[in-house]
Amino acid sequence: MASPNIEAIRASYAGFRDRDIEGILSGMHPDVEWVHPEGMAKYGLGGTKLGHAGIKEFLAHVPTVLGGMRLEPQEFIEQGDRIVVFGTREVTSRRGTTVTLDFVHSWTMRDGKAARMEDIFDTVAFHELIES
Repeated sequence: MASPNIEAIRASYAGFRDRDIEGILSGMHPDVEWVHPEGMAKYGLGGTKLGHAGIKEFLAHVPTVLGGMRLEPQEFIEQGDRIVVFGTREVTSRRGTTVTLDFVHSWTMRDGKAARMEDIFDTVAFHELIES
């Protein structure tokens, strides 16, 4: 049986799968830090977004850059208040090209919710897809 922290993160991934923003936010602390590589700033997808409002703003911007995305978390590793998730994401460009890319998500938990999520991935491959 998974820990309550892993279950909270799984609920957020289910929200991504279902395109349910409130489901995504269900596992997030109100003052969550949502961190993406600075290398994605060119597309408005880099840097740190703060709180539920920051996540909503980020997610509203994604469709202006990408045609679609599906996350497949595959392995959850928990140590103390940290959960690291290894997975793949199927990403579609605005022109319809689809590729599968690896990701690592580093989640820091507080009071049973994610206080920080850092998305770690190959930004060069992402750039190539966006520009394809």
